[in-house]
Amino acid sequence: MPLPRTRGTALRQQLAELRGPDVAPKALDARALAALAANPGCDRRALLDGAGVDKAKLASALGSPSAFGMSQFAFMRGNAFEARVKADGGAELLRLVHEKLDPRAEPPGSGAVPDLSAIGPEGRAARTALALRDATGAKAWTLLDHPMLALDVAGSAAFLEPDAVVVHPDGTWTVVEIKSFPMLDGSADPAKVGAAARQSAVYVLALEEVAARLDPAPEVRHRVLLVCPKDFSNLPTASAVDVRKQRAVTRRQLDRLTRVEDIAAALPEGSCFSPGLPAEELVTAVEAVPATYAPECLSACELAFHCRARSRAEGAVTSLGRSLRAELGGLTTVTDVLAAAHGKAGDPEDPAVAALRRAALLRAEALRGTASANPRVRRPRGPESSAAGSSVPAAAVPGVREATVCR
Repeated sequence: MPLPRTRGTALRQQLAELRGPDVAPKALDARALAALAANPGCDRRALLDGAGVDKAKLASALGSPSAFGMSQFAFMRGNAFEARVKADGGAELLRLVHEKLDPRAEPPGSGAVPDLSAIGPEGRAARTALALRDATGAKAWTLLDHPMLALDVAGSAAFLEPDAVVVHPDGTWTVVEIKSFPMLDGSADPAKVGAAARQSAVYVLALEEVAARLDPAPEVRHRVLLVCPKDFSNLPTASAVDVRKQRAVTRRQLDRLTRVEDIAAALPEGSCFSPGLPAEELVTAVEAVPATYAPECLSACELAFHCRARSRAEGAVTSLGRSLRAELGGLTTVTDVLAAAHGKAGDPEDPAVAALRRAALLRAEALRGTASANPRVRRPRGPESSAAGSSVPAAAVPGVREATVCR
């Protein structure tokens, strides 16, 4: 009589069945783990990433291929900039770390750059752990160029490779993220900085696992160094970014991945996400897992185009943005919003409904005033010309100012 399967073995078997027969799992990288923090409420992404499904191939099989990827020019420019930052044994990089994060420490001279080469990701991760231990005890500036870190994700090891890790003379560790987007007058694109912060938070978590195995455990700094080109030049500049919030969100998401069996248990019998299946079966399987689409998914998830099309077809207001969805309260579809704005549905005491009706009324008054002032402007005819405004009140959103409507 065979021994009963343990909970972990049963989960791995279940996830393998979801991937499909003979389909190898796709390893999670730092970008994929960071994307989990960008949309923490999406069960679909949590399940597919936990099962190791290749979402790019799945999206192509669904008929909504992703548009991810970096141009060859951008790739070469990024590599050239990183090489410049790390030139001369990382002297400029260590200077930036000292200036932005540790100005009270002894200025770095020629920092040590240990050799991290080894066979395979497991060997490189072990070599990195040894180098971090030795550098911590040396009490000197040390630069680890492209170290390999291992992070436990749902019982499996995900191997991550940050751009650099710096060990300070006091034995603390700092993650360095090098990006090719510019900092103009000391600031960069907030969306790109946020993505870099989420990615760096994943590296911080992985470093904390390495530090926990040392005695005493070194401190992993929660302020990482983001290095970018200065203005429109190729000269490096840097900024310290606090990633405590992103680290906490990513930690919760990783803990949530260990409970993907709860999501998988709600799937119909025989559900499978193998890209080799007919498109109709894949659509049925994918739609059986709840998704939380938002416009931000377009830059973080390979299934974004498929989810956007479904969200628009259902009229979900989340396709218009999370901030708008939060302001609309219990109105979850565009149909509900229009009905509330036209006075056909909704509780008048609801602040969102009251704001919608006020905005629709102001818009209708503005349209009537414009038509009266300019006889050549054709006024709308038919039922949509009522006091509620036209069929799609563009300004009918909560919080709209009168000046905005009447502009």
